[in-house]
Amino acid sequence: MTVKDLMRPIPGVRQLASLRHRLRHPDPFTGSADYWERRYAGGGTSGSGSYGAAGRYKAEFLNAFVREHDVRSVIELGCGDGHVLSLVQYPSYVGLDVSSTAIETCLRQFADDPAKSFILYDGFSFPERDGYRLTADMTLSLDVILHLVEDSVFEAYMTDLFKSADRYVIVYSTNAAIPDDGPHVRHRDFSSWVARNFSQWHLSQVAKGPDLADFFVYERINGGRR
Repeated sequence: MTVKDLMRPIPGVRQLASLRHRLRHPDPFTGSADYWERRYAGGGTSGSGSYGAAGRYKAEFLNAFVREHDVRSVIELGCGDGHVLSLVQYPSYVGLDVSSTAIETCLRQFADDPAKSFILYDGFSFPERDGYRLTADMTLSLDVILHLVEDSVFEAYMTDLFKSADRYVIVYSTNAAIPDDGPHVRHRDFSSWVARNFSQWHLSQVAKGPDLADFFVYERINGGRR
């Protein structure tokens, strides 16, 4: 018997080696939308920022803001798996996401709630209803901007976010070009972009968050609807 004869594969070793290879060499990043669809389709969630203390903090802030400012309708661009949404009370809500799996998850989770609707968002053709652009008292972006790595996707998203709001835009995000190794993460100084492109909106409040991100509240300067 030779040494080669003794070196027979142990059951499961090949699968373990394959798993290690995938962890060390994950699938290449092919774009923001594809990343999130693969993540949700693979059983992933919106991330730690939507759960635990971070998720509760967001919900408490939003519930208080909606009550205090009598917000009647909300559009969220990037609703994800809907966990934060389950903690917030909105009179009327439309959630959009680039992931069809996330939309299907939300449709099942909130099937008995007639105040909530969900639409697949491709990032470039914002949905219209009966020939009119979809608008609301407030639009919302939670932990989304830092995942828009492509400039064209970022600009289309930000344009939809502000053009669809009548009174308020609330963003939860970082606001500086912070280095990050994740291929699906790109921190931006988004407030400078807003100042250059949407001068009719005023940054009225910044509320510190429990992590690197903060709440940024924008209010239309004329104080009313278009």
